Amino acid sequence: MTWAVLSQAFGLVFDPYVLLVILCSALFGLFVGAIPGLTATMATALLVPITFFMPPVPAVAAIVTATAMAIFSGDIPGALLRIPGTPASAAYTDEAYAMTLKGQAEVALGAGLVFSAIGGLFGTFVMVLFSPGLAEIALKFSSFEYFWLVVLGLAGAVFIGNSSILKASISLLLGLLVACIGLENPGAHPRFTFGINELLSGVELIPMMVGMFAVSELLRYMVDTAPPPKMATEKIGSVFKGMWGLLKKYRWPLVRGSALGTVIGIQPGSGADMAAWLSYAMSKKFSKEPEKFGTGHVEGIVEAGAANNSSLAGAWIPALVFGIPGDSITAIAIGVLYLKGMNPGPSLFTNNPQNIYAIFIVFILANLIMVPLGWLAIRFSTRVLAVPRNILMPLILLFCIVGAFAINNSVFGVILILVFGLIAFVLEENGFPVAPAILGVVLGTMMEENFVTSLIKSDGDPTVFFTRPIAMWLAIGTFVILLWPVATWAIDRTRARPT
Repeated sequence: MTWAVLSQAFGLVFDPYVLLVILCSALFGLFVGAIPGLTATMATALLVPITFFMPPVPAVAAIVTATAMAIFSGDIPGALLRIPGTPASAAYTDEAYAMTLKGQAEVALGAGLVFSAIGGLFGTFVMVLFSPGLAEIALKFSSFEYFWLVVLGLAGAVFIGNSSILKASISLLLGLLVACIGLENPGAHPRFTFGINELLSGVELIPMMVGMFAVSELLRYMVDTAPPPKMATEKIGSVFKGMWGLLKKYRWPLVRGSALGTVIGIQPGSGADMAAWLSYAMSKKFSKEPEKFGTGHVEGIVEAGAANNSSLAGAWIPALVFGIPGDSITAIAIGVLYLKGMNPGPSLFTNNPQNIYAIFIVFILANLIMVPLGWLAIRFSTRVLAVPRNILMPLILLFCIVGAFAINNSVFGVILILVFGLIAFVLEENGFPVAPAILGVVLGTMMEENFVTSLIKSDGDPTVFFTRPIAMWLAIGTFVILLWPVATWAIDRTRARPT
């Protein structure tokens, strides 16, 4: 990194237009995250049509900022209504709500705000320090290594982040099937198009994303007959009072949560929600006061809150270096990067280093402005949560339809969001996770192309997948993840067997 490149990056970010985009995206993310049922992924998907009209840096800045804000603001309805605004907030919702019932709403929300910002900065600095090094290693990758890297990401999506391996596998296979549609295959042969010309180019990722994450939530709202929840408190005190004491008391849980969240974010197929759940569980395991968990204890919020935001930056590392999404949010972001000519991969660090460092600066700025804007969001939370959903939801549906149409100026995009919205609704209502399906679509084409290319290079010899040094270690890691559930099952059966 040279000072000239860094100076260019600062110039790109601290442009008045880019700063305005960051501010508006931050407010949008705070609003979406604070509305129960509207996820950070949904906020990202809804921003995509707007990014069509932006230069590369403000387009990426909008996604980064909105995501960070939405992940935090999901804590607000969790603490006040016992309804997590985003899945990442679900891990410690009961804890935060218990604190609210004890009259400590400001402590729960303040901890979520302050330690989310610190965790996000931790993950960002890891990304800044290690992404360029990983990019240099990635220059040594060929189709053999990329094949195993994709398979490793698919394996992680199924076997690490979901309680039901079978249902996650079915969802993943559904995504891989969708990835087969169209001409984008090594033989350029039309598959599963059924004579529909619009499917020759495959299923557009963005309409699919909007449908599965936004329209499915709208359908869920339509069939929900439960009465609207009531807030446990209507008055919130100073959210920063006592935060310095919590920082000194729980500094090691903070470091542990931030580190674990970053590592989980780097693993493709994970995400902020998994980071929060694992960090909360680890906090309870290593706590000196585990009996207080579940009764309104702030320690779990400190660690899990730091983890969910640090995982966001971690997920961008494989996205930028390898073009492999760390979660569903970066899957959308990769589509925007390609759209803007910032193709992910090691060449991005050499051909356009100013854009990469501009993204790093945006991450730092987003986590810094989270504190004052998050404070404002908490102050006005009672008004935000009072917005009637029967007014909000039709507006969101209208925005989804307009965005889907604008991608190709075709009604077929609108049909796609409705079809995939219905599919996602049916899947989730029956306990099937949606994220593996999305990752299957993103990674399916890449896996097939690298597999066929590798076999052509090796004249059909499959042993080359295991003899190259980096490919061999990636293969070992893949098989460890694939066989781990089987080994765990066998060990449990052996221990349960009477002696």
